[in-house]
Amino acid sequence: MKNILDIPPVWLVMALLVAWCQGRFFPLGHSIDHPLTRTMGGLLVGAGLILIGAAAFAFWRARTTIVPHQTPTHLLTTGVFARTRNPIYLADALILTGLILCFDALPSLVLVPLFVWWIERHFIVHEEDRMRHAFPVDFPRYALKVSRWVNF
Repeated sequence: MKNILDIPPVWLVMALLVAWCQGRFFPLGHSIDHPLTRTMGGLLVGAGLILIGAAAFAFWRARTTIVPHQTPTHLLTTGVFARTRNPIYLADALILTGLILCFDALPSLVLVPLFVWWIERHFIVHEEDRMRHAFPVDFPRYALKVSRWVNF
């Protein structure tokens, strides 16, 4: 069994727990609590969940693995994967941002770039190495065309 810290959602949950505690117990005199802020937070969370659903459906439809430490049997390049190479990690960052806004934990917004950096360093780089090895012609072409995070 892999170490529990080798599972990306664990890092999202830990960041959310820190943000919730900060907002609840250490507000530091900063508040952005407003219906508009909560709505924006809810929209970000909703967008993240939709993005996860779309990516999971693409993995299922291609009959390939969604597990980060396994090498997929197919390179996904259409749908949400035409706009981002990492839709689920992007969704995690959206969910984290949205819930920080809902928690009224403004100082915890610093967790978003830290989360992105950590996920990139500890998961994405290794996943991309496996993809380069599994798809030596197609993945480099795809990586040149589609950004790691978002293509506009």
